[in-house]
Amino acid sequence: MTALRTLLISVSLALAAFAFAPTASAGDPVIDAAISSGTVGERIDGYLGVVGTADATTVRKVQDINNRRRGVYEQTARDNNTTVQIVAQLAGEKLIAKLEPGQFYMDDSGVWQSK
Repeated sequence: MTALRTLLISVSLALAAFAFAPTASAGDPVIDAAISSGTVGERIDGYLGVVGTADATTVRKVQDINNRRRGVYEQTARDNNTTVQIVAQLAGEKLIAKLEPGQFYMDDSGVWQSK
């Protein structure tokens, strides 16, 4: 039980640092506008997703952010001797909790929901 608690604390600290790192989070005016308009949303697996369709620029930016997120998740998983999937899932839960009303997220059944 102590190992699990230590893991959760370590992952939480790493994810908190990730949440404030502008290079790993949206922070991009195109993505911010897409999130506000409902074109892009957070997925439960810790990555951004396109809700419906989006222009090529937005899709590229979503892919770029997801690649950077995956790098952070991989490093956090290595540092905490856990899987990328666990780290990404915890990040997804935290990112969805931070969404504002009207923004979209994909739940664990794969359905887009408005917060």
